[in-house]
Amino acid sequence: MPTHSPSQPLLTSSMEGIEHRTVRVNGINMHVAEKGEGPTILFLHGFPELWYTWRHQIHAFASLGYHCVAPDLRGYGDTEAPLFASSYTCFHVVGDLVALIDSMGGDAVYLVAHDWGAMIGWYLCMFRPEKVKAYACISVPYRPRHPKMKPIETMKTFFGEDYYMCRFQEVGVMEDEIKGHETAEVLKKILMDKTPGPPCLPKTDPFGLRALDGPLPLPSWLSEDDIKYNVDKFDQTGFTGALNYYRALDLNWELTAAWTGAQVNLPVIYVVGDEDMVYTTPGLKEYVHGGGFKKDVPLLQDIVVMEGVGHFLNQEKPQESTAIIHDFIKKF
Repeated sequence: MPTHSPSQPLLTSSMEGIEHRTVRVNGINMHVAEKGEGPTILFLHGFPELWYTWRHQIHAFASLGYHCVAPDLRGYGDTEAPLFASSYTCFHVVGDLVALIDSMGGDAVYLVAHDWGAMIGWYLCMFRPEKVKAYACISVPYRPRHPKMKPIETMKTFFGEDYYMCRFQEVGVMEDEIKGHETAEVLKKILMDKTPGPPCLPKTDPFGLRALDGPLPLPSWLSEDDIKYNVDKFDQTGFTGALNYYRALDLNWELTAAWTGAQVNLPVIYVVGDEDMVYTTPGLKEYVHGGGFKKDVPLLQDIVVMEGVGHFLNQEKPQESTAIIHDFIKKF
């Protein structure tokens, strides 16, 4: 039996076996993490995350015979970050993904996406359905375009000016507020928060961190190494790229007028935690369960609500969420 040398520590990292490369897509350099061989699953992360949010799924699906591909989206991590919000429209980001898929041969992929990644996933399915076999959507359902009201105006009307997407609009303001804290504490607060929606960030102590006696304790599903990986990347890049997605919301609305009333005609499963602030935002459950979602997404196969789980269910309940996704995609 081979012996283990102390000079070669065992690889127990979340990174084990995951390869990293840079792909030129749509005029920018995109960092991609990947593992495994077989049909491709494209994983799209949300805010404030990186490819790393999919570490559990990458290992699990690679072992099940899939080629797992998880990019850092533009503005995040080791992918280039154009300066202005006008470079973060749905067309820019979907363009990045189509180029990435084409760089791998162009065959349709299984799509698994969460949070902002899920919103981009809906645009990819709408604009280029031939690139997607089936879509496992986590947390954020399809949101049909309102023909008369821009998103930010609508959010202010319904949820007030402190609603987080409204607070993210002014360039530099939220960046400065985040700089007033340790990046680790801000990320932990966002990742762990299960306050029922809609999420609001008051102008005084937006993250509720100043009242704390010390660092936030980590839940069982997050390690110090997990936080450190994310902190290191966001300390390098800052948050402007990530926040620019929110700053392009009204521009997306203007650009997608031609898709008003469009349906998404691909097989979809929707998975959400019952303590997710998106799911607990007023009006969301009525849309998801009341027939509106199925009308907009006629091939919606299933809606799975995971009990006792928050927004980041792919990390909080990795085995359960992976099993749900696998049971779905193996049908197609």
